Amino acid sequence: MTTDDLSGMGPLVARLSRGGRRLRQADRTHPWVLDTAVVILVFLMFCLPDLVHGGAGDHDRDGRHPFWFAFARLPLAGMLVLQAGLVLPLLWRRRRPAAAFAAVAAVFVLQWSLGAALRADVALFVALYSLALHGRLRQLPWACAATAAAMVLVAVRASVAVSVWDALFFLLSTATAALALGLVVRIRRAQLAGLRDRAARLEIERDQRSRLAAATERTRVAREMHDIVGHNLSVIITLADAGAYASDLAPDRGKEVLQLIGDTGRQALGELRRVLGVLRETAGASPGGPELSPQPGIADIDALCANVRAAGLEIVYRTSGDVDALDSGVQLTTYRIVQEALTNTLKHADPDACVHLAVVEKDTRLTIQVRDTGPAAPPGPHEEGHGLVGMRERAALYGGTVSAGPASGGGWSVEAVLDLTPQGDVR
Repeated sequence: MTTDDLSGMGPLVARLSRGGRRLRQADRTHPWVLDTAVVILVFLMFCLPDLVHGGAGDHDRDGRHPFWFAFARLPLAGMLVLQAGLVLPLLWRRRRPAAAFAAVAAVFVLQWSLGAALRADVALFVALYSLALHGRLRQLPWACAATAAAMVLVAVRASVAVSVWDALFFLLSTATAALALGLVVRIRRAQLAGLRDRAARLEIERDQRSRLAAATERTRVAREMHDIVGHNLSVIITLADAGAYASDLAPDRGKEVLQLIGDTGRQALGELRRVLGVLRETAGASPGGPELSPQPGIADIDALCANVRAAGLEIVYRTSGDVDALDSGVQLTTYRIVQEALTNTLKHADPDACVHLAVVEKDTRLTIQVRDTGPAAPPGPHEEGHGLVGMRERAALYGGTVSAGPASGGGWSVEAVLDLTPQGDVR
């Protein structure tokens, strides 16, 4: 078969597949149509010849097949009744397969007890196939036993014309084929149903993962926006208040304050552009894509302290340990915790307060301490804002904790402890 032949079969296979789907859909909508079609087909192929010729052996009694002389001749009415008893139960072969098989088997045994042979006996194999396909598996043993007993009865009745063993071999082989075909189709359908179910579950899990990732990303962006906007606006507001006060007493100082406000605003705008830039869909590293600056780390805390000092808050900052060697995720977490703590101090502490900031790395632990001399305190426990919640969420990513409360001797203290033990993919 050439490549052109294979390519030409593609549309044919597609049409057959679409036709099969339409037939399955029509069968689900009108199941009686297929069952009725099966009964009509069995009647035309196996019942009608017997009715036309007056019996299974009458057509062959002219000498061509002496085998049929071994069986009794039935009147037309009796033959019609037996055919109806064999064929009509097939209407329920999918809805009540066990009942349909039992009815067909009973008529089959009755017919052969009378010594009659009918082509409609094929209905027993159709009923056995349907029971294997649609029935309960625990019903198959008794159905197989009943079929074997019926085949033995047929073989004994036909022993005058053929060997019992030859008849049994043929009949039991046919019954086994019907049973095996039903089980094969049943297993295949179960496999396809399992694959469809698995595909549906995978699609649901994929959608759930997508929604979870989107929710996580929204939380991360909201946290970043809170840290950036909250801190820089606090600095700008403090500088604006100081500038309004200094404009009357020292105009030069007021000009300097305005420049600081502009610098702080530009810095905030740049950080917002960086955060929002990662949300845009870009085609790889295209030249027109957003230029993303690195995430801030511990080395940027000096600049952060400088901005806060410009707003009038005195800060004493020290580090201990090899903090510059920490991974970028820990450094970003440290920077944001310090930023939020300084923002809260800028909001709630006295203008002349002093802040002691320490970042200490020791024994796979990183401790961040931010303590001000107060005496003003942040909101009470019932007014806990997003800032403290955000700090705790960031620290929890590294198995850490955050505690905040009044410091001994006055003021307010925030302490965060991060676990630096390697934990795999922490993002």
